Amino acid sequence: MRILLGVGGSDESRQALHRTVERAVLAGDELTVAILAEVTEDRSVDDIESEVNTVLEENGLDADVRRIEGNAGSELVSIAEAEGFDRISLSGGTTSPMGKIQLTSTAEFVLLNSHVSVTLIR
Repeated sequence: MRILLGVGGSDESRQALHRTVERAVLAGDELTVAILAEVTEDRSVDDIESEVNTVLEENGLDADVRRIEGNAGSELVSIAEAEGFDRISLSGGTTSPMGKIQLTSTAEFVLLNSHVSVTLIR
């Protein structure tokens, strides 16, 4: 299975990276990591890319790593559809105090606009 993983600067994205890489290793999936050009207080895009490469190396997974500029949701959907990916994976947001899921704008856009299956990792 060809998987496109969107990774940003949040802790949830960090968790999605680890879980998706573990699954790709177990299932023999072909993984492409798309680093979303969003800078957080703690992490630059370079820091995110460095962590992605470290996690891939630690797990012995050879994966394509690329940066996405512009609207992350739109770019993820366009790449997945144009390049024939089977699935888009990305962090699934957080849970509100009332127990409801709170999606990021990127996750919401991908869910509403993708013709490719989407996995939200929580």
